[in-house]
Amino acid sequence: MSAIMSSPSERKPTLSLAGSLAAGVAFAILALMLAHRGTSGPIVMTLALAAWACAWFTNVIWSRAQGLPPMLTRLAAVAVPLLFGLTLVFLWEVICVGLKVPTVLLPAPSLILSRLFASLPVLGADFVQTFVRAALPGWLIGSAAGFLVALACDRSDFLRRGLIPIGNFISALPIIGIAPILVMWFGFDWHSKAAMVVVMTFFPMLVNAVAGLAAAGRLERDLMHSYGASWLQTLMKLRLPAAMPFLFNALKINASLALIGAIVAEFFGTPTLGMGFRISTEVGRMSLDMVWATIVIAAIAGSAFFGALVLLEKRVTFWHPSNRG
Repeated sequence: MSAIMSSPSERKPTLSLAGSLAAGVAFAILALMLAHRGTSGPIVMTLALAAWACAWFTNVIWSRAQGLPPMLTRLAAVAVPLLFGLTLVFLWEVICVGLKVPTVLLPAPSLILSRLFASLPVLGADFVQTFVRAALPGWLIGSAAGFLVALACDRSDFLRRGLIPIGNFISALPIIGIAPILVMWFGFDWHSKAAMVVVMTFFPMLVNAVAGLAAAGRLERDLMHSYGASWLQTLMKLRLPAAMPFLFNALKINASLALIGAIVAEFFGTPTLGMGFRISTEVGRMSLDMVWATIVIAAIAGSAFFGALVLLEKRVTFWHPSNRG
């Protein structure tokens, strides 16, 4: 009987969550309706603040609640950041509509979403040009080249002592200064953007791979040597698995750098395609809703790419303490 009926202490967090969430949704709907009908700003902002307070209270309860059902506990890991993000978007919408903020300064999320769906063919072509043709190949080439050079550095103290300081120096160079040079070298199409991504992703992989290859303990390496294992066998069976957390760390860093590098490079010469071209062109036309729509596509692509790497990392490095439990 006790397994079926929950105690009052177990029902309390669930009821508080439901109540605060329902109140927040009601305040939010009312605020949006009044804002779009042109109701005065103070009333709309008061309702918006009430909705925000309910959402804040919901997140606090969800983050601190004990004794929630297992399904709600798992849901909280996704719901808390999602609710926080939706609350920010809601406040953005209410402020823009309720206070009549000019669209050339800050368009409302509803306008951005409408422009995004209306311009999907254009944004899709920009995505292919920037992400598929420039960022992704540059990420692959830069990461692979950095790893291969790290293997060479592992075999040569001369290379390791010479390249690592150079890598730190080049990583500090501003990409705005490098991008025009690469455009002049490789042309105005996607090749120069991919080259920019290669430059940005090579050294993070090199530094992390060198550190990862040195992560295996001396005792374990001596044990492999006592078994008569060759350098390649030791690499594949011991050192490469131990380096996986470092390698995935570099891949995730490079995933963010790749998209940034490709977009920035498109500001310095490109065909009439690409996210960077779209942003620079639409800013000049004062079409800020299209600029934000392009930013949304870039954010979704970057987040999805990063998330896929995180899932792959959990599969490959399931043995690592950070992935246990």
